[in-house]
Amino acid sequence: MRLKVGLQGSVFQFKDLKEVFAKANEEKSGDQLAGIAAQDAKERMAAKLVLSDLTLADIRNHPLLPPETDEVSRVIEEAVNEKIFAEIRGWTIAELREYLLRQETGNSEIHRISRGLTSEMVAAAAKLMSNLDLIQAASKMEVTSHCNITIGQKGVLAGRAQPNHPTDNIQGIKASLFEALSYGIGDAVLGINPVIDTAESVKDILLETKEVMGKWQIPTQNCVLAHVKTQMRAIRQGAPADLVFQSLAGSEDGNKAFGIHIELLDEADELIRREGTGTGPNLWYFETGQGSELSAEAHHGIDQVTLESRCYGLARRYKPFIVNTVVGFIGPEYLYDAKQVIRAGLEDHFMGKLQQLPMGVDVCYTNHMKADQNDMDNLAVLLAAAGVNYIIGVPMADDCMLNYQSTSYHDIATLREMLGLRPAPEFERWLERMGIMENGKLTSIAGDPTIFM
Repeated sequence: MRLKVGLQGSVFQFKDLKEVFAKANEEKSGDQLAGIAAQDAKERMAAKLVLSDLTLADIRNHPLLPPETDEVSRVIEEAVNEKIFAEIRGWTIAELREYLLRQETGNSEIHRISRGLTSEMVAAAAKLMSNLDLIQAASKMEVTSHCNITIGQKGVLAGRAQPNHPTDNIQGIKASLFEALSYGIGDAVLGINPVIDTAESVKDILLETKEVMGKWQIPTQNCVLAHVKTQMRAIRQGAPADLVFQSLAGSEDGNKAFGIHIELLDEADELIRREGTGTGPNLWYFETGQGSELSAEAHHGIDQVTLESRCYGLARRYKPFIVNTVVGFIGPEYLYDAKQVIRAGLEDHFMGKLQQLPMGVDVCYTNHMKADQNDMDNLAVLLAAAGVNYIIGVPMADDCMLNYQSTSYHDIATLREMLGLRPAPEFERWLERMGIMENGKLTSIAGDPTIFM
């Protein structure tokens, strides 16, 4: 395995794959904070050159985090289809990139070879891609999933209604939810982040969202984004949950910081399949985001893009209904400005889709980041062009509970109108019955939540 290259009169020698992977990344403040980033553009290019010539077998034979010491690594390793890997083990990362971008390579071919890839191989390909490459490759991939309805079809842009409230006030949640529905948003999920992490509060919110779904016969699914243990207690008390939720990290130690492990996730998986109210077969909602492992001191010297890809390798085990990266939520310590947020959103979407996940993105930033709403508009358009399964909608793009900026209900409606995208088919038929949409276009009553009051 060659880890040395000459470039413009300089010789670069990298000590191991961790260093190559980290220094081949596009500039990220999180990698700089961890002390593993390339010192300049020349060193970054040298690392990309070395990475491009490595084979898939090189990467698999030199694990960044050995399966013997990390359960996420074991999950990723055990999922590899050995027959397919044997066919492509000699490919270089450059050849993998070229294969994905080749005009004649379609969704079924990508789907097949993805089963022979590890998460690290997927991350390596992303590091060699431009933003346009990431958009083009991801746009070829169609990953559908079904809970109560199906999303992810070509030409469909779903939206998560995120009607959070700073005190979990049920009437406040419902007011925001009605606004979302009036704009045609909520086909991905009616998903509420609770302030109060108790089984009783989670159960109350799930009951209310189910009541709204039942009263108006809304074809969608509900979820409360509490800790998985809290949701499990609520479900055992009879709470009507279509999906079970959890945030994931890309290392075992990172997941310990979240208070989870594989055995717990397996237990929750069995519970939601036995006692959940979703029809399935896809009954999980996972969230991720570059930098969470570093913030928990659980990164093991691995860069944040590779760790993010490993999150998707773990998520794949549970065949989720939706996954999304909360791309700019942690802050400038990990993604300094809009340029880095946009790059991370495109990387995450590509890496998730290549691992056959129904991938969404929370197009967002925190107020102390060097970014603004125009930057989020840019990223939302790029992701819609890339075929993102869904994005997040909050009132006026400002989440009053989580205190960060995302995309609004009407932003999703605008993206659909501008790019010729539609809601999920079952949900669109409901919108037509309600008079909110006609022939793929919102009607004059759209945006008026009083139609539900």
